[in-house]
Amino acid sequence: MVNFIWLFFILVGFIVAVLQGRVDDVTKALFTGAETGVTVCFGLISILVFWLGIMRIAEDAGLLQKIAKLLGPIVRFLFPDVPKNHPALGYIMSNMSANLLGLGNAATPMGIKAMQELQKLNPDKDAASPAMCTLLAMNTSSITLIPTTLIAIRLKFESSNPAEIVGTTLIATMIATCAAMLIDRWYRHRYYKSRPIPPLPKTPPPPPNRSAPTSTT
Repeated sequence: MVNFIWLFFILVGFIVAVLQGRVDDVTKALFTGAETGVTVCFGLISILVFWLGIMRIAEDAGLLQKIAKLLGPIVRFLFPDVPKNHPALGYIMSNMSANLLGLGNAATPMGIKAMQELQKLNPDKDAASPAMCTLLAMNTSSITLIPTTLIAIRLKFESSNPAEIVGTTLIATMIATCAAMLIDRWYRHRYYKSRPIPPLPKTPPPPPNRSAPTSTT
């Protein structure tokens, strides 16, 4: 659906440019946008490499494991239908730890692995399970302590104070995450409430007591 929306915008912009006789401006904007995209990507490489190195050092030092242990009770509360000690929980905690540090690129592989493990637990392979929906909502609105990527972009464009967004980003992501989790809980309640409750198996009648003494005359 998103692809159709972007295609619609591109076609409308091109048609309007043709009607106004400004096709040259569209061509110039295309090349300028492509050049800017490549320049920004090259500028972000050094910043992302630095933070990924810090992430690796933190991982080797055991910091991510400690964060994962702190997140353990929260993860078990958010994913009650995932069995304890299942591999999906480890990937989910690693994904959350990377998102907290603002390393979305590092969090993506862990999120994909978590989805693959959750799919193995999914009884309906053609529809997302509640746990998969929870993980998607959590990643879309994840709390970010340090918005590394945004700081790198602001540095690239020579911001006078690139780290000034840390406080507002933290507040915004906290509100977004709380709202996403509340909506997720509500839909989970509706989902489990609408599921038909299977009938209880009938209790078979007790077998006759053959050991009872027989009366004699």
